[in-house]
Amino acid sequence: MRNLMIAGVILILAGCSSNSTNEFTTVKVKEVEQVGSYTYLLVKAKGLEYWLAVPSMEATSGETYHYQGGMLMTDFYSKELDKTFEKVLFLEALFAGNPSSMYEPKETNIPQDSYQPQERMHENMVTIEKSDVKMETVEGTITISELFSNPGAYEGKTIRVNGEVTKYNAAIMERNWVHIQDGTEFEGKFDLTATSIEPFEVGRKVTLEGILALNKDFGYGYKYEILLEKATAVN
Repeated sequence: MRNLMIAGVILILAGCSSNSTNEFTTVKVKEVEQVGSYTYLLVKAKGLEYWLAVPSMEATSGETYHYQGGMLMTDFYSKELDKTFEKVLFLEALFAGNPSSMYEPKETNIPQDSYQPQERMHENMVTIEKSDVKMETVEGTITISELFSNPGAYEGKTIRVNGEVTKYNAAIMERNWVHIQDGTEFEGKFDLTATSIEPFEVGRKVTLEGILALNKDFGYGYKYEILLEKATAVN
């Protein structure tokens, strides 16, 4: 019976990645766990219970939310809770109202049969704002504008980038996710994402060293044109 319930949860979570831009899953909160920068919620949908994880938010038992997409993690261990989740779905956001209108297809030159709403959903949900960052030039580093203007020149190479941490998400897919900006940009691109096993704090000025990867696709719409992998702080 337990295996059947787990299979049912997997089916619901698999349905979260549906290609319908207007299809959302509605859940009712049964339990809330607040830790650090994340909120874990035990929810119920279609008669089955499972866990969600979202960036910190106010939530109470009995509330109803809607979501779309997500990244499913299995046997995920939370250090803060000292607990292993058999299945937990990581989301960028939960919506209290009906958010379907946010994702109505806009005018596009892309043929509808090749349109990928899941990627567009992720782009809309992850809002990166340009911060007022001014970094001094550090010898041996590459600016973000240089990376985006000629990424192929650095692919697969170990590089250093100096910047300020503007966004940080911990312990997703066994790594921490760091966004840095240095005040430079190329064609509107000013934010560099890095993965690391080290912890970081928003506002920290840091020089990161890592391997530059291009066009990384983790599924569920999590795609990165440029990604600094295995990054470590060198200052």
